[in-house]
Amino acid sequence: MKLSYEGLKKDAALWQEKGFIIPTHDIERMKENTKAAPEWMHIGAGNIFRGYVARLADDLLEQGLMSTGIFAAECFSREPIEKMLIPYDDLVLFVGLRARGDKYLRIIGSIADAEAAAGEGFERLKAAARSSSLQMISFTITEKGYATHDMNGNVLEGAARDIENGTEGDLSSAMGKTASLLYERFRAGAAPIALVSMDNCSANGEKLRAGVMFIVNGWHKNGFVPAGFVKYVSDTSKVSFPWSMIDKITPRPDAGVGRELADMGIEGMAPMETGIGTFIAPFVNAEMPEYLVIEDSFPNGRPPLEKAGVYITGRDTVNKAERMKVMTCLNPLHTALAVTGCLLGFGKISEEMADEDLKKLVYGLGYKEGLPVVTDPGIIRPEDFLKEVLEERLPNPSLPDTPQRIATDTSQKIPIRFGETIKAHEEKGDSGTLELIPFVTAAWLRYLLGTDDKGEPFAPSPDPLLEELTERLSPLHFGAPLTEEGERAVNGILSNPALFGTDLTKNGLAPKVTAYLREMLCAGGVRKTLKKALDNAGA
Repeated sequence: MKLSYEGLKKDAALWQEKGFIIPTHDIERMKENTKAAPEWMHIGAGNIFRGYVARLADDLLEQGLMSTGIFAAECFSREPIEKMLIPYDDLVLFVGLRARGDKYLRIIGSIADAEAAAGEGFERLKAAARSSSLQMISFTITEKGYATHDMNGNVLEGAARDIENGTEGDLSSAMGKTASLLYERFRAGAAPIALVSMDNCSANGEKLRAGVMFIVNGWHKNGFVPAGFVKYVSDTSKVSFPWSMIDKITPRPDAGVGRELADMGIEGMAPMETGIGTFIAPFVNAEMPEYLVIEDSFPNGRPPLEKAGVYITGRDTVNKAERMKVMTCLNPLHTALAVTGCLLGFGKISEEMADEDLKKLVYGLGYKEGLPVVTDPGIIRPEDFLKEVLEERLPNPSLPDTPQRIATDTSQKIPIRFGETIKAHEEKGDSGTLELIPFVTAAWLRYLLGTDDKGEPFAPSPDPLLEELTERLSPLHFGAPLTEEGERAVNGILSNPALFGTDLTKNGLAPKVTAYLREMLCAGGVRKTLKKALDNAGA
């Protein structure tokens, strides 16, 4: 069995016999329609896009509510497209991993085309951007993709180079390439468009807008674009940046799932490693629960996404849903399991949920330190969401998610996942009662030392601030007491509002973090300190 148009036509009965839902809409006609009048472009063709966003479009195609598909794009390398889309006629094999062990199997056929935003591929993307039919460009490029400055406020090299080189230069940042697509659209008649971040970060629409505007204003200052272009991008009736909240755990492709698919007789299902060390596959394995809430701000129209289960609402509700998830009910728990899991030698998130201490940690973070300051979005009940996370999603043994994956880019996540909750408790006047958030903060600093609880070295996951933070923590050593120099280094990090959303040395939490960290610097110290924090919290 081959994942291709011809394979689906030839073996349709066999695919269905194996339990797969296969497309019934005319994929070739969809591709023709998209080429003639594209309506949806998406930048960031990774797992969350292929396993969720593309499936939304597939749902609408199946219902006859869309006639075009999605033009998918990668910001930089064409390698993922060449390996996981082109050989399979842009089809995606989705494997939904249910907690009870059975699987939801589906072929997604909504990707009309795929390109990288470089060379000839970028010219094709520019041509699509010039089309007045294009309604939106959506993004899943991770939070760091929107960054133009580092934690100290310095302009990142890629953004600085793009501003210096101008619109026709060899663009090297995601925001520079996005601004270039908008400039093409402006010069082609300035048709309206929505730029929709679907990344897992708070105020994602504002992050996208800020990144694009930084490039646009820089180009105008350097004389590369006229004032009219700045006005166009600044006018929300022309270019909107809707906020959204997305939630669906989509781990990297699991080799075991690939073997199961191969055992069914499906060709070419083994995961592949890219040149930059990431793992890709023509299939996506993910959990079944999913949430997408989008602000209804689309100046050139939009697909009827609500017919595919998306919440279309106002910005305030989107913001509340995001704060509920990111501050309280999911993301802080994930980060806590990530850093402690790496330190304690766990390989799967679900295995951590079978550890009594770690289970108490996330239950305490959710119910004792999170829910008292939760933001209720009205469309999703926080208590129900948290219960689903703790009882169904995180313990799901079928989900091959790892603490190492979740620990990626933790420095970019800490300000919202914990900083906002700390500030909410500050407003209540009870931040001094927090125990588990200070413990997790200390565990993260301990994690950055790259030595586990047994004293064995490990490689921390990629993080844009890893080198800088490691250097700052160089006075700390596993197996040695925390010195005055080390404490000053720790306080230098804890006092940075860019990292924590607030200054922990001013709100009284720094001494608690430092005390926990001090006890973690010896073999077995992380486990012992975890138990102590749980006792202190009454968890």
